Amino acid sequence: QVQLVESGGGLVQAGGSLRLSCAASGRIFSNYAVGWFRQAPGKEREFVAAITGRGVTTDYAASVKGRFIVSRDNAKNMVNLQMNSLKPEDTAVYYCAATKTWATRLRLYDYWGQGTQVTVSS
Repeated sequence: QVQLVESGGGLVQAGGSLRLSCAASGRIFSNYAVGWFRQAPGKEREFVAAITGRGVTTDYAASVKGRFIVSRDNAKNMVNLQMNSLKPEDTAVYYCAATKTWATRLRLYDYWGQGTQVTVSS
């Protein structure tokens, strides 16, 4: 089992920045890729970014590429999502999730956090 807890959400003006964190406990964290997903009201949950277990490879949704940066510190069992140049359309609940595979599809992720709200005002 892997337990995940997100933090760092909040209200920010368009153009601003936020840094989300995902704290993990349980199994050997470096064995798991971690993904970030988001779900806006009335919309399906969508992929945002992912990072491999050792942090060598990352992937981003086209909508956030160049603005968001995912990183991890396995010594601290932590994954971060630095979000810059935020837009109102980035408003959503953000979730981190863990998987032993490498995936962007949410159904391949086994463990999920409870989510953290990000609201970007125009």
